[in-house]
Amino acid sequence: MAQHNEFAEHAHDMLAAVGAPFDSGTHLRRMCGGQGIFCDGVMFALIADDMLYMKVDAETKQDFLDAGGLPFTYERSGKPREMSYVSLPDDANEDVDALRPWAHKALAVTNRAQARKPARKESRKR
Repeated sequence: MAQHNEFAEHAHDMLAAVGAPFDSGTHLRRMCGGQGIFCDGVMFALIADDMLYMKVDAETKQDFLDAGGLPFTYERSGKPREMSYVSLPDDANEDVDALRPWAHKALAVTNRAQARKPARKESRKR
């Protein structure tokens, strides 16, 4: 049975209120002690410790940091590791209009990364 997480449901509802494509193509998936947020099949955000983090790249990371976001870090083998996710500015957690540009930036990051991946070869069984 899935564990109810009030913050995750709140984040999902906020993203749905942003509008297309988040209103119909977004779902949560439990993973590694947190939850991934997917839109149209790609992960663009994650929730850990009741904090929403958005996917960033070299083009967008500084925007998130300048707005007060914090990098998502975890510990592995006794060392802190940073992933390419940064938290939202405080106002974007409760204000759909403030959330909208950050959500679209994160989805654009994910879509750019997907576009750079080589096409998968189909295996042919004989």
